Amino acid sequence: MAAWFRQDEICEPAFQSKATPLVSYGRPFPETCRRHIVNDFKSSRVYLIASASLSRNSPYVELLKDALKDLLSGVHIGISPHTPISEVVDILAKVKDLNIDCIVTLGAGSITDGAKLVRFALANDAWSEEELKTLWGGKSVNPDKRETLHLPTIPLICIPTSLSGGEYQAIAGATDMSGTKAKHTYEPRRDPELVIQDPQLCTTTPQKIWLSSGVRAIDHCVETLCSLQRGHGDEMARTGLQKLVSGLIRCTKDPQDLTARHICQQGVVEAMCAVSCGTPLGASHAIGHQLGPLGVGHGETSCVALPAVCKFNARKNANIKEQQGVLNLLTKQPEVQSLLSSDDKFTPDQKLDLGDVLDLIIRRLGMPRSLEAVGVGSDKFEELAVNILHDLWIRTNAYPITRKEEVLEILQEVK
Repeated sequence: MAAWFRQDEICEPAFQSKATPLVSYGRPFPETCRRHIVNDFKSSRVYLIASASLSRNSPYVELLKDALKDLLSGVHIGISPHTPISEVVDILAKVKDLNIDCIVTLGAGSITDGAKLVRFALANDAWSEEELKTLWGGKSVNPDKRETLHLPTIPLICIPTSLSGGEYQAIAGATDMSGTKAKHTYEPRRDPELVIQDPQLCTTTPQKIWLSSGVRAIDHCVETLCSLQRGHGDEMARTGLQKLVSGLIRCTKDPQDLTARHICQQGVVEAMCAVSCGTPLGASHAIGHQLGPLGVGHGETSCVALPAVCKFNARKNANIKEQQGVLNLLTKQPEVQSLLSSDDKFTPDQKLDLGDVLDLIIRRLGMPRSLEAVGVGSDKFEELAVNILHDLWIRTNAYPITRKEEVLEILQEVK
């Protein structure tokens, strides 16, 4: 497995259109992280936010701490799924007097979002839950948002262990657990500076999290390609989708296949490049944002919602041409052709739709396909639908969703 690593690091912009984030791969992450901190960022007071499961179950947190030893000002272990705002406040209290000049994350999406929000809060002197509530969203959805917000100034290095992709964009999501249980979107307008990819590290990620977060990246690609307001991200979304489907299926066959893991990581870069082009996403993302606070894993939200949203939009004749284009792309892939030929549900002369093929892929990955399977009962549907209607992406779904009944139609399909 060590043969996957190279003699020299590859480091380049993740996206052709902008300088950040840089993405690095080819060398083990501890040495790469230290080198960039010292040589590029000239930092000496580093704060590390690391995964609790990695800390408990692997040597990797200690390896990174050892590599950064003289540079570390503090370490925080663990952030709960969907980044509770209260836990961000806890971290802010720890760093308030440390005068940190760099943040490093080691872990999955909630860790990344937490760090992005920490440095945004530091730039805006926000230390409490009430003060953090003045930083999220736009005026139309958050009347308490401040008139003036300052950009983060502290460099952020992300070492991801999942495929959720948040490390490639500025936006962060965090959840108000004390009030509405709604997930809020913060827009710091500064990307992380560096993402370090290490597929060996990712073999420690539970298979369920790895695969489901990969479906989240597939969701980015599909909703980009199925949008009616597409920008310049289509080609990246297409190539990212192909890499993700191929790589994820390979990972189910051999979880130690480092090449397959890196194919997935590269697919995420292309998925996030597509997203960064500004194409509005749709109802799958909106539903996913609000399922999170109910305890549904970040990637599992897409496993449940994406096929149903595609079917909903198709029933409304909203984006038939766009869905057909994605369907054609998927059914040309050998891995998908193999799945179709081995599933008795499909016959050679059957007219396929995108929702069915996505369902087949997600089932092949062993991921949940209903709200009941992820612990959300129908008693939660009414409140959930209201929160979804307030989400940023529900308004840009291919079929404009403006009524609670329309949201409930989708939820009922996957109950």
